[in-house]
Amino acid sequence: MSTYQTEEEQVEALKKWWKENGRSVIAGVVIGLLVVGGGKGWIEYNRIQAENASSFYEGFSQAAVEGDLEKALKRGEALIQEYRRSTYARFAALELARLQYEAGEKDKARERLQWVVENASDEGLAQLARVRLARLALDTGALDEAERLAGTPAGDAWEGEFLSIRAEIKLARGDREGARKDLAEALAKGVSTPALVRMKLAELGG
Repeated sequence: MSTYQTEEEQVEALKKWWKENGRSVIAGVVIGLLVVGGGKGWIEYNRIQAENASSFYEGFSQAAVEGDLEKALKRGEALIQEYRRSTYARFAALELARLQYEAGEKDKARERLQWVVENASDEGLAQLARVRLARLALDTGALDEAERLAGTPAGDAWEGEFLSIRAEIKLARGDREGARKDLAEALAKGVSTPALVRMKLAELGG
């Protein structure tokens, strides 16, 4: 199973949420800053920064959609360097990881995902990056690393994904019964690709 054939619904939902609520979140932060410290200049600065980060992301996203890896890398790097504290930078890093993974640059993809895990202020983005890191480790045969990443406690919304990864790890180690149990539990918890999990579970006699 490809590292990037899952979780698309989650990341799209996160993007949609940020598109719909990003401005209000920024507004809330700005208002809070006004209450605490005041200063129209600081408010204006934050507004401009948010708008610039959004514009950078649109340019990066367009290059990624067009499949222009060189341009996407250039724009994505610029966005991350200039606006590294923004949510747009995290989304860009996730997308850059996907592009570099597909280009065969798995070590660089891993670095991108690790950066998101360490820097994401949104728990959903951090968990998504960790899921992808675990799948990437599994894909490259780093089973111990994949097990460590998938074994860290996760919220209910992500537990199914990590269970499915733990099932893959057990299967790679020859534990078919353990894999079957984890797949069944993952299906019960909820996963982004239930049809695929059911197929694997059927293959294991579940």
